[in-house]
Amino acid sequence: MEKSIHRDISWLAFNYRVLQEVKDPSVPLLEKLKFLAIYSSNLDEFFRIRVANHRNIARADKSTLKTIDYSPESLIKNILKIVNVHQKEYSHLFENEILPELKKNGIEVVSWKNLTKEQIDFVDNYFNDYLLPFVQPVILAGKKIKPFLNNGALYLALHLNAKDTNKLSSEYAIVKIPSDHLTRFVELPSRSAGTHQVLMLDDAVRHSVRLIFPGYNILDSYSIKLTRDAELYIDDEYSGDLVDKIKKSLTKRSVGVASRMVYDRTMPKHLLQYLMDVFDLSSLDLLPEGRYHNNSDFFRFPHFGLQHLKDPGLVPVRIEDLEEADSIFEKIRTRDQFIHPPYHSYESVIKFFEDAANDPNVTHIKIIQYRVAKVSRIMTAIKNAVRSGKQVSTFIEVKARFDEEANLKWGEELEKAGVSVYYSMPGFKVHSKLALVRRLENGKPNLYAYLGTGNFHEDTAKVYADFGIFTNDKRLTSEVARVFTFLETKQRPDHQFEYLGVGLFNLKEKFISLIRREIEHSKKGRKARMILKMNSLQDEEMIQNLYEASKAGVKVKLIIRGICCLVPGQKNLSENIEVISIVDRFLEHSRVFIFSNNGNQEVYLSSADWMVRNLHFRVETVFPVLDPDIASTISTCINIQLNDNVKARVVDLKLSNKYKKTKDDIAVRSQVETYYYIKRREDARMQAEKNTDLNPEP
Repeated sequence: MEKSIHRDISWLAFNYRVLQEVKDPSVPLLEKLKFLAIYSSNLDEFFRIRVANHRNIARADKSTLKTIDYSPESLIKNILKIVNVHQKEYSHLFENEILPELKKNGIEVVSWKNLTKEQIDFVDNYFNDYLLPFVQPVILAGKKIKPFLNNGALYLALHLNAKDTNKLSSEYAIVKIPSDHLTRFVELPSRSAGTHQVLMLDDAVRHSVRLIFPGYNILDSYSIKLTRDAELYIDDEYSGDLVDKIKKSLTKRSVGVASRMVYDRTMPKHLLQYLMDVFDLSSLDLLPEGRYHNNSDFFRFPHFGLQHLKDPGLVPVRIEDLEEADSIFEKIRTRDQFIHPPYHSYESVIKFFEDAANDPNVTHIKIIQYRVAKVSRIMTAIKNAVRSGKQVSTFIEVKARFDEEANLKWGEELEKAGVSVYYSMPGFKVHSKLALVRRLENGKPNLYAYLGTGNFHEDTAKVYADFGIFTNDKRLTSEVARVFTFLETKQRPDHQFEYLGVGLFNLKEKFISLIRREIEHSKKGRKARMILKMNSLQDEEMIQNLYEASKAGVKVKLIIRGICCLVPGQKNLSENIEVISIVDRFLEHSRVFIFSNNGNQEVYLSSADWMVRNLHFRVETVFPVLDPDIASTISTCINIQLNDNVKARVVDLKLSNKYKKTKDDIAVRSQVETYYYIKRREDARMQAEKNTDLNPEP
């Protein structure tokens, strides 16, 4: 009986769910291009991190390999086998469905072989004016000339021979496709009105490369891309300057060892073998794709104003009660407030910080910064608060993968503005989503907190589905204050956490105790049920507790977006566990944990997934939703997801990704249903407010 699915194999199944969106006929055409981009972007990071890590383990000595419980080489082969299947389907979808559909809608991606004379002149001029400074042509001479290929950059590998010789001997060259400097999509002079013709930058180089090799016949050209190891191997000891170490390690990321060479699968064997020899690649380093790589560039494919080919707009619902308040703190003091972006506008979170910056009664502001928008009103408010004489501190996690450099820059900018900046804790990441404001009211300090499942990031709040709570409840705010004191002083608090579960203190224990309580209820014949929503489930101890709950008769429903190592539906193991995954226009990012507790239901929100790294090596937070109305609202949102029969896939041992279908029922697309539920809720709240204003109590 299989009791676990390897996390990386499970992740590949998740990324295939992204690719399924391209096959979904209900997804608008330009949104399908977006999902092609997401799939490619995800896969690039997967190879730069996970596959690179397995390659490093495979290179280790025999004594090291004996200490691990799997064969890294076998796993890499399995990964490549699965990805090859997915990539063939990806190419088929792009070439046989996406391109023809674009053409039907007046957007033609033109082959360089089919250019008109006018377009040839245009492309040659474009090449000379814009491309020539960046193409970096190099004639290869075996291992004597070994050009360095930049991570993730596109290149053409050329097969050519000299014109001034009678020999037919092959020569090879490398030319860069400068998509890091220029748009990937070159708009051409159109043959007819009402149509838009686009040439891929790759093909612009392919067409005009003859101009930089005038003494050669260009026999053929094939695109390649090298992916390099992106993991930062930083010693997380307490000695030394961690920030300085990260800065130095960032420079190594772009020159890491090769973890993958992507190549056009039509490339002849003699050219592929030559490239393998030049760049010291093995068969395990190779991944065939279609004609084009770096397809994350499809995020920027020109839309030509064709809005009907995109998702219909869902205008974020304004929380007028908060957004139009003279002071958001007056509203929070009356009762806890709830936000569910992107269905709700993110304006109330921004207002929380802007009001704090401008309020003369506010003395302190504290925030944890994990990922932040490039242009951030929240960060501007924090800097303004310092200028207003407030004490402001921010904890910056400089080990947030691929955001290290941006976070370091923010840290430097905030320090210059006078903010007290605290950086990463060696050995741990800080992933909690917390903010705290101290305000003087009637001469006494009062604390206001924001606790959420998502980062303080105005851009991702438009596409990441998260929950957040504003509260003045002392049971929560006092413990949030303890978290910040610990982060700033590194001193463990004198009092234990009662309401919060906090990483390095009681996070995992709290989760386990909540599961064990359901098990005890079930054993005593009481109501026992759990609904758990998270991004990833991998921690073995948590999975074993869920298996034990299932054996005890606890009904467990899981909503897992990504990795799920648990195997549901197994007799005498997990027959009471069901798992679905939802992939749709918004990224499911919230972590929600609902326990029936014999009819006294409890709802928790968290920043933490059930991964080993989250539960053991991060400062994460889980917190109870104490307001009954908000708890009920969140529970309703989760039940809408459980009833999804449009975008929900069933997670099983076979990783078949079958859509969850319900016979004889209306279609329920949970993200759309949630939007209208939130809209109705806010409309009802506003109407109730108006009725109260019109009919005040005597």
